[in-house]
Amino acid sequence: MSNSDVRAKRLAGTGAASTGRARLRQVQVLTGGGAGRLTLTDGNGGATVVDLDFTQSQTHSVNIPDEGVLFTSDIHVSVATNVTALTIFYS
Repeated sequence: MSNSDVRAKRLAGTGAASTGRARLRQVQVLTGGGAGRLTLTDGNGGATVVDLDFTQSQTHSVNIPDEGVLFTSDIHVSVATNVTALTIFYS
Protein backbone atom coordinates (compact mmCIF):
# COMPACT_ATOMS: atom_id res chain seq x y z
CA MET A 1 0.00 0.00 0.00
CA SER A 2 1.32 3.43 -0.92
CA ASN A 3 1.70 6.27 1.57
CA SER A 4 0.68 8.86 -1.02
CA ASP A 5 0.06 9.24 -4.72
CA VAL A 6 3.11 9.64 -6.92
CA ARG A 7 2.91 12.35 -9.56
CA ALA A 8 5.06 12.96 -12.62
CA LYS A 9 6.10 16.25 -14.16
CA ARG A 10 8.09 16.90 -17.32
CA LEU A 11 10.34 19.94 -17.07
CA ALA A 12 11.95 22.02 -19.77
CA GLY A 13 15.26 23.41 -18.56
CA THR A 14 15.97 25.19 -15.33
CA GLY A 15 13.46 26.72 -12.94
CA ALA A 16 10.84 25.77 -10.40
CA ALA A 17 8.93 22.53 -10.71
CA SER A 18 6.03 24.22 -8.86
CA THR A 19 5.41 21.18 -6.69
CA GLY A 20 5.54 22.89 -3.31
CA ARG A 21 6.75 20.69 -0.45
CA ALA A 22 7.46 17.30 -2.02
CA ARG A 23 9.47 14.10 -1.83
CA LEU A 24 11.44 13.31 -4.96
CA ARG A 25 11.02 9.61 -5.81
CA GLN A 26 12.67 9.25 -9.21
CA VAL A 27 14.36 11.29 -11.93
CA GLN A 28 14.50 10.36 -15.61
CA VAL A 29 16.96 12.27 -17.75
CA LEU A 30 17.84 12.19 -21.44
CA THR A 31 21.27 13.69 -22.11
CA GLY A 32 22.34 15.33 -25.34
CA GLY A 33 25.68 15.67 -27.10
CA GLY A 34 27.85 15.99 -24.00
CA ALA A 35 28.11 14.71 -20.47
CA GLY A 36 25.12 15.88 -18.44
CA ARG A 37 24.71 17.40 -15.03
CA LEU A 38 21.53 17.93 -13.03
CA THR A 39 21.40 19.95 -9.82
CA LEU A 40 18.21 20.23 -7.78
CA THR A 41 17.88 22.73 -4.94
CA ASP A 42 15.29 23.27 -2.22
CA GLY A 43 13.59 26.27 -3.81
CA ASN A 44 15.25 28.99 -5.87
CA GLY A 45 18.64 29.74 -4.29
CA GLY A 46 18.17 27.13 -1.58
CA ALA A 47 20.48 24.35 -0.50
CA THR A 48 21.59 21.78 -3.06
CA VAL A 49 19.71 18.57 -2.34
CA VAL A 50 20.55 16.40 -5.38
CA ASP A 51 23.56 16.81 -7.70
CA LEU A 52 24.00 14.18 -10.43
CA ASP A 53 26.38 13.61 -13.35
CA PHE A 54 25.44 11.58 -16.45
CA THR A 55 27.14 10.17 -19.52
CA GLN A 56 26.25 11.67 -22.88
CA SER A 57 23.48 10.68 -25.29
CA GLN A 58 21.69 8.20 -23.03
CA THR A 59 18.51 7.85 -21.02
CA HIS A 60 19.11 7.64 -17.28
CA SER A 61 16.70 6.62 -14.54
CA VAL A 62 17.64 7.43 -10.94
CA ASN A 63 15.49 5.76 -8.30
CA ILE A 64 15.49 7.36 -4.85
CA PRO A 65 15.26 4.72 -2.11
CA ASP A 66 12.91 4.54 0.86
CA GLU A 67 10.75 7.67 1.31
CA GLY A 68 12.59 9.76 -1.28
CA VAL A 69 14.39 13.08 -0.84
CA LEU A 70 12.43 15.84 0.91
CA PHE A 71 12.22 19.33 -0.59
CA THR A 72 10.54 21.56 2.00
CA SER A 73 10.02 24.54 -0.32
CA ASP A 74 9.90 23.36 -3.96
CA ILE A 75 11.93 21.19 -6.31
CA HIS A 76 14.01 23.70 -8.26
CA VAL A 77 16.22 22.77 -11.22
CA SER A 78 19.23 25.06 -10.87
CA VAL A 79 21.54 23.30 -13.36
CA ALA A 80 20.55 21.17 -16.37
CA THR A 81 23.70 20.92 -18.49
CA ASN A 82 23.24 18.89 -21.71
CA VAL A 83 19.84 17.67 -20.47
CA THR A 84 17.49 17.22 -23.42
CA ALA A 85 14.51 15.95 -21.42
CA LEU A 86 13.75 15.67 -17.70
CA THR A 87 10.88 14.04 -15.84
CA ILE A 88 10.57 14.00 -12.07
CA PHE A 89 8.39 11.67 -10.03
CA TYR A 90 7.35 13.05 -6.65
CA SER A 91 4.78 12.77 -3.90
